[in-house]
Amino acid sequence: MGVPMKNTVGQATLARCIVNGKAWGEMSGKSNIMNTVRYRIVLMDNQIFNESCLETLSRMPDNFLGTVITSPPYNMNLRIRNGKYCSRQIVRELSTKYDNFSDNLPIEDYLKFHCDVIDELLRTSNRVFYVIQIVTGSKRAIFQIIGKYAESLKDIIIWDKKVGQPAIGENILNRQTELVLIFEKDYPISRQFRGAPFKRGTLSDIWRIGRGRSATENHRATFPEELVEKILESFTDPDELIYDPFLGTGTTAVVAKKMGRRYIGSEIDANYFEVANKRLQ
Repeated sequence: MGVPMKNTVGQATLARCIVNGKAWGEMSGKSNIMNTVRYRIVLMDNQIFNESCLETLSRMPDNFLGTVITSPPYNMNLRIRNGKYCSRQIVRELSTKYDNFSDNLPIEDYLKFHCDVIDELLRTSNRVFYVIQIVTGSKRAIFQIIGKYAESLKDIIIWDKKVGQPAIGENILNRQTELVLIFEKDYPISRQFRGAPFKRGTLSDIWRIGRGRSATENHRATFPEELVEKILESFTDPDELIYDPFLGTGTTAVVAKKMGRRYIGSEIDANYFEVANKRLQ
């Protein structure tokens, strides 16, 4: 039955897998599902998985998800020395936002990984909110992603964190903002979000929301709950299935649960996974 899961959270007895409002059994028959290698594992609502998001996504059929909300690692520890990329010395107080993860992929690998993830997210969902920060180790990759996915990039929200973190180097802008790249399959050529519940003239493209409080000292890049709440309230419906492929300590799932949405999350770090587990109980 594929990759064994570690402990999961939520309604473990709800073996529901819905595609366009119909259970797989109603669409194809249970025997067909069991005999289809691609869909060997039926994902359950309200669970999180201790594995790479690409493993979780590989078990999802097309258009399985409603909305994706996530913030991937920023490649903070890839630096430039003498005009070439290199990894800087990792100093916990200055440069490390994650435990057990160096956050310093070569720029080509960083770009490829994000493209692989975005391809899968667009295959399995209609709308993706991809929160990223432009830093030295991500800048070129982000600009290439915007170009590569221009036909799926619907809009961009500026997340203003109210206070800019002082730059470590000379002649570098303090970074006060992050970008919320919104990818969509339904109607990406237009700026209209069809079916979104927010009213005309009520939602700006600049959101002033302070940084989130860390759920653990070993993860200092926590999503603020207010940011997730605003996305869910403005762009999703009750009972919609929300996915976070870089779940971290679980904020997206926690807020989705609180707001009456179903959730799935993937987190490769066992320590963060356990923190998310506890927050969801």
